[in-house]
Amino acid sequence: MAHMATWQEFEREAPVLAAEARKNLYEVSIGLGFLATVRRDGGPRVHPVCPILSPAGLHVLVTPGPKQQDLRRDGRYALHTETCPPPIHEDGCMLTGTAHEVDDGAVRDVVLDQLRKEREDDELWPSVHTDALFELQIDSCLLMRTLDSPELLAGATVWKPVVISRQEPDPPRGG
Repeated sequence: MAHMATWQEFEREAPVLAAEARKNLYEVSIGLGFLATVRRDGGPRVHPVCPILSPAGLHVLVTPGPKQQDLRRDGRYALHTETCPPPIHEDGCMLTGTAHEVDDGAVRDVVLDQLRKEREDDELWPSVHTDALFELQIDSCLLMRTLDSPELLAGATVWKPVVISRQEPDPPRGG
């Protein structure tokens, strides 16, 4: 099984890449992207979503329906964003990993506080308190850049979480 990282771990391990991914997610001041999930028959399903980056991590709120059912049954996802204006309209970011439903009220409060700040709206939408909350843990990030920047070269940059494994020392040999 692939090692999954939280958004905070991603930021620590690859701060430049995480900052660029954040810019892509928030190009229009609220999080926007396309979430691919796995249907029951194994095929892909794609949905527009508003991801939320908060101190609690990377989350999506999901109303009851196929997207929610997909994530509960098979948490694998791909989240894709793309930049719109030329000449960088080929720029984009894709995060992949596993979504985990969150039922911790304190985490929900942090996410909703962030959402209120982004939307500048204390009311939000009627189902916001009952929509399922999923944390998107990350097993890879692909960032595509059309042009070089001081931080990144043009082309694809791929990140995967660092896997730290402990190897137990060999037992002493008896004689």
